[in-house]
Amino acid sequence: MASPTVAANAYANLAKILDTGGASKGSESGGGPSFGALLKDAIGSVLDAGKKSDTQTVAMAQGKANVMDVVTAVAETDVAVSTLVSVRDRVIQSYEDIMKMPI
Repeated sequence: MASPTVAANAYANLAKILDTGGASKGSESGGGPSFGALLKDAIGSVLDAGKKSDTQTVAMAQGKANVMDVVTAVAETDVAVSTLVSVRDRVIQSYEDIMKMPI
């Protein structure tokens, strides 16, 4: 289960992505971030969380890290992966709904 700190960090990261406009501005109408840029940022943050978790786990195995740091890193990775899976499921569901629409 995620702690309030992990959830607050996830929301802060999302707000930062939305405030900065993702990786790059979209060239489409509206001038907002493109879907691809937001997706790239989201996947990058999941990868970063996984790398941090791996680094903390190795450091703990070497006796250089605190158990609480490892648990926090693993929980952050879990939240990031769960969020990514939820978004993926929603995109697939939306695609299927669009495909069911009559022409």
